[in-house]
Amino acid sequence: MSTHTPGTPPAPTVWHCFRCNDARTVIDWLVESLGFIETFSHSEDGQVAHAELLWPEGGGVMCGDRRRDENDPHATPVGSGLAFLVTADADAVYERAKAAGAEIVQELHETDYGDNGFSVRDPEGNVWSVGEYRGQPAPNLS
Repeated sequence: MSTHTPGTPPAPTVWHCFRCNDARTVIDWLVESLGFIETFSHSEDGQVAHAELLWPEGGGVMCGDRRRDENDPHATPVGSGLAFLVTADADAVYERAKAAGAEIVQELHETDYGDNGFSVRDPEGNVWSVGEYRGQPAPNLS
C-alpha cells in the first residue's frame, strides 16, 4: 500500500549509507555545502549512532560514526563513499558548494551523454557527484 502524496517527492526506498570518523561534521557539511535536510539523528555515548538526511529532490543518505566493533557487518572504510545526486539545477548546487568552500574535485562540465554536473569531496574523503542526468528510462516490464 502506497502512502505517497501526489505532488510531493516520494519517500526514499534506496538509501546510500556510510560511516564517518566525525559524523556530525559530515552532516553539517552536507547541509551547508550541498543542501541536504537533516531529518533524524540519534546519538549514543556522544557519537552519532544513526542519522538520516533527505535530498530535497528525492532520495536520502544515512550515516553514523564508525563503530570500533570488529564484528559490525556494516563496517566500511571511512572516506570510501561515492554517491550521485540528481538535481534539476546543477549550476545552483555548484555555486552553493563553492560558496561554502567545498573541495571541488571535478569542475562543472557537460558530458557527451547529456549530463551537466560536478563532484566535491566531503571532510572525510567521500565523493559527492551532482548532476542533472536522471538515468535511462525504466524498461517496460509488462
